[in-house]
Amino acid sequence: MAEHLTSPRVLRELLNRHKIRLHKKLGQNFLVDENILTKIVTVVDPGLEDGILEVGPGVGTLTLPLARRCRSLLAVEIDGRLIPVLRETLADRDNVTLVQGDILKTDITALCRQVFPDRPLKIAANLPYYLTTPFMFKVLESSLPLCSLTLLVQREAARRMVARPGSKDYGVLSLLTEYHCRASLEFSVPPTVFFPRPEVDSALVSLVPRESPAVSVPQRGLLFQLIRTSFQQRRKTLANSLGETLPGGKAKAREVIAAAGFPLLVRGEDLSLEQFAILTELIYNISGNGTSIRECGENR
Repeated sequence: MAEHLTSPRVLRELLNRHKIRLHKKLGQNFLVDENILTKIVTVVDPGLEDGILEVGPGVGTLTLPLARRCRSLLAVEIDGRLIPVLRETLADRDNVTLVQGDILKTDITALCRQVFPDRPLKIAANLPYYLTTPFMFKVLESSLPLCSLTLLVQREAARRMVARPGSKDYGVLSLLTEYHCRASLEFSVPPTVFFPRPEVDSALVSLVPRESPAVSVPQRGLLFQLIRTSFQQRRKTLANSLGETLPGGKAKAREVIAAAGFPLLVRGEDLSLEQFAILTELIYNISGNGTSIRECGENR
């Protein structure tokens, strides 16, 4: 069984035997291409001393080749119906710990310390689109001893992670990624290599956490509140966006923008992470104690 998980016929029979119908809302599309799986494992580069956290193992198509190359692997799967399937497909792997749960509601740090204490951690995940941004915030804001993240995501999300100022893909996720990591888009993955086939293209992104954040700010929470506010309505000028949320209104927003040396008609999508850091420090100093702007906004 383990050697044939990339066969759509075998997968269909496996799921039918366990009486499982896949849920589109959970992003349940399993890789069935040996070459792509090999390329992903190469990017993850699991070592014998590494602990591997896999999010969304599905039926184990990626879990198996990863588990063969590391000492221990922790797989967190949200769909409880797939746990018996994973126990079957991973029956010959005694270095895999299966946990059923929602990764956003799971104490990942405590779980990883329990499964592989004092061991370098690498994360591999096949993430549905809706989960990408909240998962990134959860992991990158944690205290995990993280060496790398290798994420298979919708191609649009991948472009957002590596986008630069001024592009249509640039936004909150771009800035969060840059703040914490060095990111590279490894390769695109077509719908044809999944079972069942999704309606969109995917891409593999490799993230290596920085030893320290890309910029220094007096209050990290304020930085990301400012970023979210700036992208809540992309076509608004920064003065209008901040004017609705900053104590002192639009006049104070214009004052801060002028003090930063930016054009008064600048938009959030035009600012680099370094420029957002300058605004953060100015707003922090003006408030005297770092009083934050009002929380708002879409995580685009």
